[in-house]
Amino acid sequence: MDTPLSTIAVVGLGTMGSGIADVLARSGREVIGIDISDTAAARAVAALEASTARAVARERITEEERQDVLARFRTFSDLQAAAGADLVIEVVPESYETKLEVVRALDGIIRPDAILATGTNALSVTRLAADSAHPERVIGLHFFTPVQAMKLVEVVSSVLTDPRAVEAVTRLAEDLGKEPVAVGDRAGFIADGLLFGYLNQAAAMYEAKYASREDIDAAMKLGCGLPMGPLELLDLVGIDTARTVLEAMYASSHDRLHAPAPILRQLSEAGLTGRKAGRGFYSYAAPGSSEVVPDALTPVASGAAAAGREVRTVGVAGSGTMASGIAEVFAKAGYGVVLAARSPEKAETAKARIAKSLARSVDKGRMSAGDRDGTLARITPAGSLDAFAEVDLAVEAVAEDLEVKQELFGRLDKICKPGAVLATTTSSLPVVACARATSRPQDVIGMHFFNPAPAMKLVEIVRTVLTSDEVHATVREVTAKIRKHPVDCGDRAGFIVNALLFPYLNNAVKMVQDHYATLDDIDAAMKLGGGYPMGPFELLDVVGLDVSLAIERVLHREFREPGLAPAPLLEHLVAAGCLGRKTGRGFREYARR
Repeated sequence: MDTPLSTIAVVGLGTMGSGIADVLARSGREVIGIDISDTAAARAVAALEASTARAVARERITEEERQDVLARFRTFSDLQAAAGADLVIEVVPESYETKLEVVRALDGIIRPDAILATGTNALSVTRLAADSAHPERVIGLHFFTPVQAMKLVEVVSSVLTDPRAVEAVTRLAEDLGKEPVAVGDRAGFIADGLLFGYLNQAAAMYEAKYASREDIDAAMKLGCGLPMGPLELLDLVGIDTARTVLEAMYASSHDRLHAPAPILRQLSEAGLTGRKAGRGFYSYAAPGSSEVVPDALTPVASGAAAAGREVRTVGVAGSGTMASGIAEVFAKAGYGVVLAARSPEKAETAKARIAKSLARSVDKGRMSAGDRDGTLARITPAGSLDAFAEVDLAVEAVAEDLEVKQELFGRLDKICKPGAVLATTTSSLPVVACARATSRPQDVIGMHFFNPAPAMKLVEIVRTVLTSDEVHATVREVTAKIRKHPVDCGDRAGFIVNALLFPYLNNAVKMVQDHYATLDDIDAAMKLGGGYPMGPFELLDVVGLDVSLAIERVLHREFREPGLAPAPLLEHLVAAGCLGRKTGRGFREYARR
């Protein structure tokens, strides 16, 4: 199996197969495209013609080079065309019976020394190999779509795979400019194993009517920096495909969080499989189109059901990074801000922190010196909550401890004037517990900002069963005025972002704990295969392992799902004082500053 893999057959010329054929032909290899559908084959040729024409227009290749690429790609409808191939990559529909039929047919066609790769992302490579005539040559080669852009390739070996086959396809991936990651054979591998659990939870969240599809997607894009929201991504991947992957994951893990949300079955069986069908979670201009069009579920921008209260002055309680950032945001938007800490000195220190932040904005040309001075002038530091007597909106950003917050809300209840809105920035505690510490629970609401508050656009607005419509409308209006994006959600653990983010992080820890993959491979897989700005272990070390563990415990206690129980490895690291960057060691070690 020391073949250079110069001739490669691609069986199945859908979106994935066409993309693989494109990158192979451009790499100088002879590519044999095989599909029983003449239409699919014609589309694959047209796609290559279009992509290479764009490359010529952008002066990345010459017209002569383009013609060479096109000449290297030939299409056929019969598997016999693969007879001379060094490597065959099958990317037929994600059905075990279909894939096995192709593999067994190829067993009698291709050379004994040829490698046979399956593009599955959910089915067992080991089982497919064992059911073939030459199990040693069967390997998984999982590209990500769009193949031309996505750098990750998961190279999946089974206990039966010849190491020489692994080495050959790994060299191929590197030659194509990809980043190959070696993984073992389990449903979903690394990237999809983490990604589809998260997508499934998002679908279940939407199905439960906890939040709108638009708010779920906006929350994950703005709160986590993801390129697409989970429901948008499900429509792109294909809801039927997601259901197949999750079924395979559940069969392997028996984790209820992998059991496909019922809405995925309902949509699949109705033929509403996403973009390719023209309708899934969203509606599209036409089948295959990426243009979202309004439908019956699209929010109508007709204003709030209730009018909000007038807000001129805002009180911010706290002196930490979050409190300072929130005070800066309100002051920049023109509100008078009272910044109250436990002492005048702490309040002055917090204002000094804001001054430094504004100075950096001036240095970078993001604001003028005059605007900086005006913003600072609107902030009044105070050493006591008594200064909140006349504020229209009080926002607490103190320690994430329920007793501390309840005591503070009890004091706000006595100090703040009637009609003042009282908001908590908690990310994991029950807002209603803060509300019940007051005599006016209808005036209490959650405003969950994200760190750093001046930069992050998202605010989760959390209504309790006691929050009035007027208070909800007030906070939505204020959020718009401070140029943040509001998303509505109910008062349950994690709200939108943390409820979807932290189970994903916990599952990544379990992968390492189970010795399935390394920290580096998992981080690379999620950045290169999922478009995440940070890998899960990079993010855990930034957030803090103690903070992450606390949120995991809250989620587990709220939902009682066994799959949400914190990974023991996370608990052990926290017990050892390895909390991430702030202690110099978490999942990785960091230089002390």
